[in-house]
Amino acid sequence: MARRASGRRIRYTGGMGCTDGELGDRILGGWTGRIAGNMLGKPVEQGDHWTRERIDAYLRLTGALPLTDYLPPPPPGAGGFGLRPEWERCVRGGIDGSCRDDDVDWSVLGLHLLETYGSAFTTEQVGTEWLLRLPYLRTFTAERVAYRNLAGGLRPPLTATYDNPYQEWIGALIRADVYGWTCPGDPRRAASLARRDAVLSHTGNGVYGAMWAAALIAAAFTAPDLRSALETGLERVPAGSRLARTVRGAIALYEAGLGWSEALTELAGRTAGLGWIHVVPNAAVLTAGLLYGEGDFTRTIALTVRGGLDTDSNGATAGSVAGVRCGAAAIPPQWSQPLRDRVRSAVFGFDGVRISELADRTLRLAERAE
Repeated sequence: MARRASGRRIRYTGGMGCTDGELGDRILGGWTGRIAGNMLGKPVEQGDHWTRERIDAYLRLTGALPLTDYLPPPPPGAGGFGLRPEWERCVRGGIDGSCRDDDVDWSVLGLHLLETYGSAFTTEQVGTEWLLRLPYLRTFTAERVAYRNLAGGLRPPLTATYDNPYQEWIGALIRADVYGWTCPGDPRRAASLARRDAVLSHTGNGVYGAMWAAALIAAAFTAPDLRSALETGLERVPAGSRLARTVRGAIALYEAGLGWSEALTELAGRTAGLGWIHVVPNAAVLTAGLLYGEGDFTRTIALTVRGGLDTDSNGATAGSVAGVRCGAAAIPPQWSQPLRDRVRSAVFGFDGVRISELADRTLRLAERAE
């Protein structure tokens, strides 16, 4: 359990500690890493088209392997790739602050939720803030169904289960980062907060993915290494769940010495048929990116995005974990500088907010945590 100790140092059993100044840099690293990873993956976010093979073919065509910066723009006359419509604002030379994206909107809205209600917020209050702060058409899959159900008068848990075929997709996981950032070194508490949010729209592995991600990020502040942080995250979800078994399988392949590509091929076979937005195969890609990234920020988000599936969501979570581990000051400038310390957001009242302001507000919540 996390505790406050002399010298205002946050500690987690078996891990390292970080002083308040270091904590602020680590939280800023989480925000910056999340936004950078999201921007890296955004142009190729269409997992049934942008396979690992197609992504690497594009990188070879543009001379961008190894991937050490945002994606380059397509060369004139290049066909057959189909970048997302926003690509011009998400590639090298075209980035001027972050693009708006739901992966970042949810982190912003989660911060507002905690500032408004504190850590005792209810699932019903999560729904209220969705309706008040976020346009319906800026939600997708399970979140859009839950939003519609809320507007129709349903209450949790029916908001997650009524006419919702997306209950185990990745949406709740991408909402979880702020609960990890505000509970540094306390994965149990982070997972509890993430669960209360997730059950508005998800069930089963969809909820477990959110709990695992929040606990992983909380543990990343203090765990001795990423393997330990990943396993600490798994302690917060049922061991027999498909999500837990898949993450453990990814760890085992890494420990057995398989290469990154070979490991992803094996994991894709084990999760075949679930679809490219389901939380389980994406957790496999994310786990592989974190492990094979071996603590290097650039390598971590590059491998994660090259892994395919929901590239912008996976890149965002990988960037969050890697940014927490290294801190904002250690994130290479090619990732942070084009963001101009500015966030575009569909969350009412937050468009144009500075990344550093979001991080400062997150730090205040983390410092108030019991």
